[in-house]
Amino acid sequence: MKSSLSRRILYSLVALGFALGLAWAFRASLSVWVAQKVVGQRLATELKKELSDGLHVGLCGAGSPFPDDKRTGPCTLVVAGSKMFVFDAGNAATRNLGKMGVNHGQIDAIFLTHFHSDHLDGLGELLLQRWISTGNARPVPVYGPPGVQRVVAGLREVYAQDESYRVAHHGEAIVPSSGFGGEAHPFEVTAQRNLLIYQDGGVEVRAFAVDHAPVHPAVGYRISYQGRSVVLSGDTRPSEAVREQAQGVDLLVHEALSEPLVRIIGDAALKAGRPNVKKLMSDIVDYHSSPEQAAQVAQDAQVGYLLLSHIAPPLPIPGMDKAFLGNAEAIYKGPIRVGIDGDFVSLPAGSKEILVSKRF
Repeated sequence: MKSSLSRRILYSLVALGFALGLAWAFRASLSVWVAQKVVGQRLATELKKELSDGLHVGLCGAGSPFPDDKRTGPCTLVVAGSKMFVFDAGNAATRNLGKMGVNHGQIDAIFLTHFHSDHLDGLGELLLQRWISTGNARPVPVYGPPGVQRVVAGLREVYAQDESYRVAHHGEAIVPSSGFGGEAHPFEVTAQRNLLIYQDGGVEVRAFAVDHAPVHPAVGYRISYQGRSVVLSGDTRPSEAVREQAQGVDLLVHEALSEPLVRIIGDAALKAGRPNVKKLMSDIVDYHSSPEQAAQVAQDAQVGYLLLSHIAPPLPIPGMDKAFLGNAEAIYKGPIRVGIDGDFVSLPAGSKEILVSKRF
């Protein structure tokens, strides 16, 4: 009996070794076959077709200017019914949207909260991919407070030579020059007032002023569709405007910075003889919100779910999420999450459900 079992094990090992040997010998052909399957699957993927009717929010960038392996520059995807929007476009926006299954050519509009570099250093590439990926004949609308015209015009100038190369190479039928770049849609809001800036297909997008001084203008957004709603705080100190606009929303995406953890970086910088970094770390805490302050806004507004984004500083060590949150979980009684790239929250139409998943 033992001898028979030993022989079966031996035969199995020989067969496995033979199979592995064949796989190794034909590894190039196998890798090409796998690549064909993966590429075909990715090109056939369209996020909007996969989603149920409702309001869906994804973090295509949950970080800040700090380098962070889990969190790239600020970017939030919102899919509302048949509409798809991007709010801010940090450094990895285009790539992360692709990972989520977004066809860049289907982006209906881009919205900017303010003009700090980390919120728009991926915008040029996003405008380019939105143009060429489906040969859009009209530039994408880019909404933002006054100053958005300068940003859009500047990127058009930066990419002007690239545009000419692509049109010359691929032709007007594939990349019509009329669709290049973006189309600025400036708006102006006053304190304590929201402004309806977009309405189509049952979707409403409202903007409101927040406090990110000395950065001005700076805004947050409230998006509504089919009875579901989300507020994006943008970069801000604790803001009464965010509290008011977030009243009763299903989801609040709020920025968060941990002063104790930022202080560690500042103290280390001073010891390392880098006083400029120490000064920067001291300065940034006064125009952002702590996790506890974001939690208080969420609790006061009775929101359904609190998703923290624009996370600063990076949290590279397991267990640092707890340290980052501080007392936030004791303040806000609902679910709270320290966001990372790929987080995805779905708010199905006609429901109270809040479904949290990962897109990558």
